[in-house]
Amino acid sequence: MPLVGTRGAASATGAGLFNAGAKPGAQAYTSAGTYSWTCPAGVTSVSVVCIGGGGGGGTGGTGTNCGGGGGGGDTWYANNIPVTPGTSYTVVVGGGGAGAVINNNQGAYGGSSYFKDTVTCLAKGGHGGGIGSGGSGPANPDTSSGNGGGSGGGGGSGDSGGSGGGGGAGGYSNNGGAGGSFSGNGSSGSGGGGGGGAGNSGTTGGGGGGVNLLGEGGSGLGGNSYPGQGGGGGSGGANGVDGSGGPILGTGGLYGGGGAGGFGGTGDGAGGAVRIIWPGTARQFPSTNAGIL
Repeated sequence: MPLVGTRGAASATGAGLFNAGAKPGAQAYTSAGTYSWTCPAGVTSVSVVCIGGGGGGGTGGTGTNCGGGGGGGDTWYANNIPVTPGTSYTVVVGGGGAGAVINNNQGAYGGSSYFKDTVTCLAKGGHGGGIGSGGSGPANPDTSSGNGGGSGGGGGSGDSGGSGGGGGAGGYSNNGGAGGSFSGNGSSGSGGGGGGGAGNSGTTGGGGGGVNLLGEGGSGLGGNSYPGQGGGGGSGGANGVDGSGGPILGTGGLYGGGGAGGFGGTGDGAGGAVRIIWPGTARQFPSTNAGIL
């Protein structure tokens, strides 16, 4: 099922400005796609967090050149969004970008996630990892929208010495960590996912760490290089997958971690997610009763 954590039909009474009498509720969408959320009775404002999908890793060419890692998806939230009971609102969840599967190909971009429209609350997906020497999935410019959040970390560059690690998903108040470049370690996130470490020549780097939907928490640690270690999850998100030990290599951690670059194989970016909580005046991101299911 693409939506999880649903609870609490709101009271039919007290549909005033401050959601008086509305029972707390939450609904999360965790699979890529477009959905319709119908506002319960009595609820007149909600708070929402959106996480964009991570970018897929790129591949190198012939010889020893290795590809760059994909960037992590942004995390962005918006509070006190006015809604009308009985009205349906659009929810879009961005998918993770696929890692390249043949030499000299760029990884796919992660999809963007949003609630209602691309102005109310939008989290951009991560860039796909670049081709061969020097290729990387850069961090997103500040084009997501809402009340706060962070950009996904950029994927690491690849060269003859190693493939780039995936970038970590953005945090609730700051950015995700960058993936390791040129055989280096990934950077830790600031509440977001840590970047994956770079792989050695001919191997896949570590995937970037993801971010959870329950509000702000600890920072994800960057992964070590040689071989590429997955970045740690931030705010309770999943760790990125290591670049060795197969059969799945260098995949980004849920939600929004970037996939690692490689030579013979690359990592896919992790999918994004959207979570809605209500009543919006009593439950807000990043940390006001946000974790209650």
